[in-house]
Amino acid sequence: MFRGFYTAASGMLAQQRRTEMLTNNMSNANTPGYKADQAAMRAFPEMLLERFDKVQIPTENGLNLPFNREIGTLQTGVYMQEAIPKFIQGDVRETGRKTDLALLDVNMPDNGSVFFTVQNGDGTVRYTRNGNFTVDAKGNLTTGSGQYVLDAAGQPIQLSSDRYTVSEGGNLTGENGEKAMLGVAYANNPLRMVKEGDGLFRTENGAELPLAAGTRGVQFRTQQGFLEQSNVDVSRTMTDMMTAYRAFEANQKILQAYDKSMEKAANEIGRL
Repeated sequence: MFRGFYTAASGMLAQQRRTEMLTNNMSNANTPGYKADQAAMRAFPEMLLERFDKVQIPTENGLNLPFNREIGTLQTGVYMQEAIPKFIQGDVRETGRKTDLALLDVNMPDNGSVFFTVQNGDGTVRYTRNGNFTVDAKGNLTTGSGQYVLDAAGQPIQLSSDRYTVSEGGNLTGENGEKAMLGVAYANNPLRMVKEGDGLFRTENGAELPLAAGTRGVQFRTQQGFLEQSNVDVSRTMTDMMTAYRAFEANQKILQAYDKSMEKAANEIGRL
């Protein structure tokens, strides 16, 4: 009885975490460059139940061994192992703002992906698909959250104003002749990257990704005045949220049934 109690409880916890993930996807449906998470559900190992009887089985050497009979297997519950981002190209929308940039995956070997390279205030390098950029008071090209946008040499891009042009290959030219090349990085396996808040990613071991421009077979395009939208499918997410809610509710009903059975066992059977 207690095994079934824990199995139902694990199902409730898994669906609760899945609902939280889907809710986060829904809240970022309008966030530029956001990559929707998908849940990886896993089952706990099965248990093989056996019954040990008092019947002894004689053997050739005269030993009597206990007879055990297999009853069957028992599922021990489920859990959400991890949330995996979907690196599918989002729709591209024209904004008309020259500081907005969108990355387009033209040819990506091995289902790879390209990212803008940015730098946090502590000097650590991060990667993002959100090209909603701006120029701060010191002339640095930054993200909306203040991270420095890096060039191909790994240095912050300095501009005299926000009136600059960017070619499809990522070459940036400022109003006063400043020139830089965007540090567009390539990840051959983006699923191994760690997702952080604010649309940022980092590598598992902290190593920096190679530049996309120097990687064989990688082709991308930069579009100025456009933003890549979130790849969240709103209607599908709403359906998945309802499914997760119904599954949570079903496990809750089972848990309540076990609770009533244990209450009877404690209060009624115990009197006999």
